Amino acid sequence: MKLGADNETLAENKVLILYLLSIMENPINNDALYRLVLSIQDMNYFYFQQFLLDLEENKYITKYEKEETEVYEITETGKSTLDLTLDMLPGIIKLKVDETVKGELREIQSESAVRAEFIPLSENEFIVKCKIIENNVKTFEIQTLVTSRKQAIKIVKNWEEKTGVIYPSVLQMLNEEREDIEEETENG
Repeated sequence: MKLGADNETLAENKVLILYLLSIMENPINNDALYRLVLSIQDMNYFYFQQFLLDLEENKYITKYEKEETEVYEITETGKSTLDLTLDMLPGIIKLKVDETVKGELREIQSESAVRAEFIPLSENEFIVKCKIIENNVKTFEIQTLVTSRKQAIKIVKNWEEKTGVIYPSVLQMLNEEREDIEEETENG
């Protein structure tokens, strides 16, 4: 899209965003939505951000925080507007959306399923958060306080690279029945 794009192209791109949001089962974050748009049509990132802002200001979409991530969702006003403007979107684009979105969504959701971050509290204290997110819902999170940046980085790296080993091990340990706890409960 060129900087001097005509009004019809600008409106078409807004309708594309509304259409994508209308077929989403769950709210979607900015990066994932932009990736979906790009998989269908070339769009300048700054135009994309402006389109989102315009759609939000007109109350066609809403942005809110879910599981510490800002996500977008179409509003009832946006759905009504989409019904009136959907014919602006060429049939080939609609077909591409329908074919592309399912595969892209699976890829986006699997990529964003494992996250880790650390937050400095002071020079020698860091909170490390490791989580698993599925369909924009946090299904597992663990956080700990560590005393060095090096240790925080190591934990983040290990979580990102070894979640498939760490997560099942933690669940197994949490689900273990321990005889010593059962005895204390019975004698307690």
